[in-house]
Amino acid sequence: MPRVIAVLGAGPGLGLSIARRFAREDFATALVSRTDTRHASYRESLGGTTHTYTADVTDPAELEAVLARIEAEVGELDTVYFGPADLSGPRPGPLTETGAEALRAPFESIVLPAARLVEAVLPGMLDRGSGALLFAGGLSGKHPMPMLGTLAPASAALRMYVLTLNAALRETGVYAGALTIGGLIERGDIHREFTKQDHGFAVGTLDPDDIADQAWSLYTEREEAEAEFNAMAAV
Repeated sequence: MPRVIAVLGAGPGLGLSIARRFAREDFATALVSRTDTRHASYRESLGGTTHTYTADVTDPAELEAVLARIEAEVGELDTVYFGPADLSGPRPGPLTETGAEALRAPFESIVLPAARLVEAVLPGMLDRGSGALLFAGGLSGKHPMPMLGTLAPASAALRMYVLTLNAALRETGVYAGALTIGGLIERGDIHREFTKQDHGFAVGTLDPDDIADQAWSLYTEREEAEAEFNAMAAV
């Protein structure tokens, strides 16, 4: 039986690259998106043992249900990648222009779903003594970036959550790692939306295949808790 990776928040950028990189290592891939609009193209692109599912992983019931379906239909989860991006909510902005309430949504759409994911899959991984949890987060959680001020506290919380989880899992056979990303990911939805208009400043781009290669290195080597990707000239 092939090992299984679930890609939560699968999109045409990094999510698809993560799935493709692990598929090259004979993983069965389970891709989860909010809609099934692009699922046929994902299956065609990846081929092999690719499965697609529709779920909003920020909803606790939907997250639990889709993880159960994947395990029943594809197999027990060796690896889970968590990287959903919500383009429907409020855009990040400077802290000087917003209030405390603006900080709530990023925690509810990023940090809490990540913790619920761990709560759901970690016990099984610990029982087997193997597995990996990979999380994509933002560079604003590590370096001050005023234009992303309302996102920064949640990004920082996710990053520290993963780093602390990594330390707690040492000697268990289970790995947790953070992909800390600063820049627009080529082929991704955020890249497409951002480049539709002139924002008055430039943001560097990142190749999702390069990030996926680093994700594979984190998975196999398990020596570092974090890989940073910085295309932000001002940082």
